[in-house]
Amino acid sequence: MPTTRTAGGRRVVITGWGAVTPLGLGVDETWSALVAGRSGIAPLTGVDTTGLGTTFGGEVKGFDPAHHLKPQQIRRMDAYAQYAYAAAGEAVHHAGLVLDDDSGPRAGVVIGSGYGPMAAHGRHFATLEESGPRRVSPFAQITGAIDSAACEIGFRFGVTGPTRALSTACASGADAIGEAAHWIRHGTVDVALAGGAEHILNRLDLASSGNARALSTRNDAPAEASRPFDTDRDGFVMSAGAGVLVLESAEHALARGATILAEVAGYASTSDAHHWTAPHPEGRGARAAMAGALADAGLTPGDVGYINAHGTSTQANDRTEVEAIRAVFGSHAEHVPISSTKSMTGHLIGAAGAVEAIAAGLAIRTSVVPPTINCHRPIDDALNFVPHQAQRHRVDVAMSNSFGFGGHNAVLVLRAWEADREQ
Repeated sequence: MPTTRTAGGRRVVITGWGAVTPLGLGVDETWSALVAGRSGIAPLTGVDTTGLGTTFGGEVKGFDPAHHLKPQQIRRMDAYAQYAYAAAGEAVHHAGLVLDDDSGPRAGVVIGSGYGPMAAHGRHFATLEESGPRRVSPFAQITGAIDSAACEIGFRFGVTGPTRALSTACASGADAIGEAAHWIRHGTVDVALAGGAEHILNRLDLASSGNARALSTRNDAPAEASRPFDTDRDGFVMSAGAGVLVLESAEHALARGATILAEVAGYASTSDAHHWTAPHPEGRGARAAMAGALADAGLTPGDVGYINAHGTSTQANDRTEVEAIRAVFGSHAEHVPISSTKSMTGHLIGAAGAVEAIAAGLAIRTSVVPPTINCHRPIDDALNFVPHQAQRHRVDVAMSNSFGFGGHNAVLVLRAWEADREQ
């Protein structure tokens, strides 16, 4: 098997990852909580929930921006960008990556977000209305830009290749990873920092999503509210956080002696062209994305040892995703573990695909599949939704699904690196 090239170009590997989630300030804390089946959902403390139908969510707890940022950066950066910056720092440190004047032009950054700097927009509009134009910060356009996270990360690490933002709703984090992988495959860059970030725990977005009947209203039991693939699910749980991965060409990673965590073997992105909030009733876009990602990886459904499902805990998504998995995987669907880590993190929106790709990679590395908690009455008894407790499975190939409002679908296929598969 070739080490550095496939028919589609250079091979793409993961050498570092970082996360900020409702479960922990880092990948290790987040993964430990996922394996333990611990929920990060609780009553909201940073939002005035008066009059809202949903009063809970997945807040990032204990995050101190001063541990990661200088005072002037804190003033100009929205929380979503701060989370991305911290996650990128962890990922780069984990990868042992150092960029200089020679390698900087061969590096890129792409950070996805569904909504971007919503908190900053709210603050600047409030200042304008309450105090007038002269009191508006000269950094308002910077703080309020969806590319602010990508730019700040690029500044920090001296990335002088392509630096971009990407927005495809709940598929943003997965699409960012997939597009960055394309850069590497086709020689645009050798290294990319890619992932997603979100912070939309505010009255406007909670009210809007609630009025769309998309959110769970289980206010009396927040930790039990996110229940993907459970018959009694009543909506998703909104959360905040970030996930960032270091991607490299296999050639570049091996040359610098980096530890390869997994390979980004396949990626596909589709659109439903159907409805702003509802998935296609036959799951056509989701099916096409899953099949396309497998074809891109040169793999078959039978090769997949774990599916990290989109699994939002809404009536429409969970039913449609199960039908799509069955359509693509056939009889193998009943033999592959399928879990939704959103049951514990809630829905990280634009960050979800990145954090879940990390979880899929860790399932490969540890042979542990995280559970779907709160799945008491599964909607399909023949499928293994890994209810309540983590399970041990050898996973050489993992699929991570991300499906978003607007009909965006993105699927990543990760594969164990050869040296790991031989053990």
